[in-house]
Amino acid sequence: MIIRQFVDEGLGNSSYLVGSEAAGLAAVIDPQRDVDRYLQTADGLGLRLAYALDTHLHNDFISGARELAVRHGVIVGASAGASLEFDHQPLQGGTTLPLGDVTLGILATPGHTPEHISFTATPQGQAAPAAVFTGGALIVGGAARTDLLGADLAQPLARQLYHSLHGKLLGLPDDILVYPTHGAGSFCSAPVSRERSTTLGRERQQNRLVRAATEEEFVGEALRDLPDYPTYFRYMRPINQRGPQVLGGLPDLAALSAQAVQEHMARGVALIDTRLPAEFVAGHIPGAYGIPLDAPLVTWAGWVVPFGAAIMLLTTDTAEREAAVRQLLRIGYDDLRGYLRGGLTAWREAGLPVNRVPVMPAAELREQLERGTAPAVLDVRHDSEWRAGHLPRAIHLDAGHLPAAQPPVARDATLVVHCHHSDRSTVGISLLERSGYRDLKMLEGGYKGWRAAGYPIVREG
Repeated sequence: MIIRQFVDEGLGNSSYLVGSEAAGLAAVIDPQRDVDRYLQTADGLGLRLAYALDTHLHNDFISGARELAVRHGVIVGASAGASLEFDHQPLQGGTTLPLGDVTLGILATPGHTPEHISFTATPQGQAAPAAVFTGGALIVGGAARTDLLGADLAQPLARQLYHSLHGKLLGLPDDILVYPTHGAGSFCSAPVSRERSTTLGRERQQNRLVRAATEEEFVGEALRDLPDYPTYFRYMRPINQRGPQVLGGLPDLAALSAQAVQEHMARGVALIDTRLPAEFVAGHIPGAYGIPLDAPLVTWAGWVVPFGAAIMLLTTDTAEREAAVRQLLRIGYDDLRGYLRGGLTAWREAGLPVNRVPVMPAAELREQLERGTAPAVLDVRHDSEWRAGHLPRAIHLDAGHLPAAQPPVARDATLVVHCHHSDRSTVGISLLERSGYRDLKMLEGGYKGWRAAGYPIVREG
């Protein structure tokens, strides 16, 4: 049996290729939409893809199962409860799929979503499964959240998840390898580990949800301290259910002149600047979204750029542009109009306006705070980060909320913006600029630099 893991650090997810070397067959579990890497890996291993399998209707990315089916004749397998509206093989708990000398078993494991299933993989001649692909039903150190379909379903789904764990997954042997889809960095979960795989025996000892003594304790733990999640989540499940548009490969973006980009922006086309924060604050196009590629773009575009928006890109080079395209397509931002040919240099050479944002050293801000002359400071980190520690007299507003809310500061007042380091600062700064704030600065080094310098920290509670 062959298992290969594909990790998307931006989404915090993993997908898997599991194959039979003897039969030359493979399945992909929870594939993302840009499917070329699965095909290349399978080809390199001498395997033919037979199945594209989804553990559930994903809330955080568009499945690549239909892409593989339409373009490469792969059979889509999904829970019968998912009610997919395109050709597929409905799967029921207790049934199996043949994959040469490997048998894939289906376990009904609802909880993260109502239709959730998990897949076991058992090599021929072995009595017990060697691996289980758990989606969000069991992750390293926890399980995926149950509130993504609304607050009214959060507790009933948490109870289903308890029974999925205790009635199904915990009946597997301790040495079985556990391969979850969700992990560190995923807003579908609140993991406590950076690791991407585990064993059931280890989870029995260390997983706070597995160790919950009662169903009530489990439900309380499962619903405690869940963070906000990106706004694009609300669109993914219905797209995956009806079947996403087939891409046919990565699009070849049009190279646009500075004048063309300016004209498109005037008509409402969004421009996303994926360069590093230092490059953005040194000079950027007014009205552009400043979302560094590693922020990650896939999360923050889906949080602050309206879903369905037409998009142009400003990137450093071809590799960065391809990476940005992949990230956007994975969450359904398909209307990609092109990129600025020549980058910011071409924009400047065309005589078009450029905005700059001063960087304030942490020492200077501290001195001004001590004298009582400091400008307003806006912390755009997540709530949990704010509660763990923040600058004195700072204002808090998560960057993801800025499209709908503004800080209580006059638009002509000076406002110093910071996140943990700098990536989300440019997201916040670009959104504030779009809302009319005219005197913005970025705190050098962010909260991380402030704390490292030993400057005062305030903790909530």
